[in-house]
Amino acid sequence: MPRAAGRMEERVAERLRGALGPFGFEVHAFKVGWYNAVLQPAFHLPYPDDTLAFVVLSTPSMFDKALKPFLNKERLKIIRDPVDQCVSHHLSRVKEKFPDQKVDIIFDYEILPSRKPKFLAQTAAHVAGAAYYYQRKDVKLDPWGKKKIYGVCIHPKYGGWFAIRGLLLFPDIQVLFLKQSVPVDCVSTEEKRIELLEQFNYHWQDGRYRDIIEVKEKYSEEQKAYFATPPAERFRLLGLRPEKHISLSDMAP
Repeated sequence: MPRAAGRMEERVAERLRGALGPFGFEVHAFKVGWYNAVLQPAFHLPYPDDTLAFVVLSTPSMFDKALKPFLNKERLKIIRDPVDQCVSHHLSRVKEKFPDQKVDIIFDYEILPSRKPKFLAQTAAHVAGAAYYYQRKDVKLDPWGKKKIYGVCIHPKYGGWFAIRGLLLFPDIQVLFLKQSVPVDCVSTEEKRIELLEQFNYHWQDGRYRDIIEVKEKYSEEQKAYFATPPAERFRLLGLRPEKHISLSDMAP
């Protein structure tokens, strides 16, 4: 039977931060109902509204704290995207911290048979208060007409220099009184929001949108070079010997 939690979410959050924080990850709590309330039923998470969940972000330090050590240790076992495999490794180990709890994990790269993503990452980050999801509806005088404009999350500390990696859900923990954190609106002017969305939609490859605000930390030059390097050459860039059977196909997060 699901348990109603008083300060249970704080204890869970503390344990998660202890497990993931040293590897460059952030976790932010939310209730499934907050996420489902802003989406069409096709995208709803199949859990009761008060179910405790966490969105997991990778920060710029994840490259040195998690990915490089993982590649160095596990490179002979890497058979798919190394970033995805590294994230999967660390999030899956979280279950060991909760031997008496059911923990469900949904990764950002997972899709449904319909080819839809299993969850909408940027929406989850917004409702959890982790990063503000800027969309064209946030621009009062929309200059784009019938053009398709995609939204983008901006973190108050890292700007666009982060990635949303997955969800951790605790089906047996119901948090009726969890208070929702509002994401920081750090791109607050109309002009800057237009600039952000245009840079993201039309010039995303140059990464300028990531610096739409003054950031406290960003990807290192080595990390930028890693993601800008053709996949087959990335191991050599880090001073590791590539193996013939390793497949690297990830793009910069």
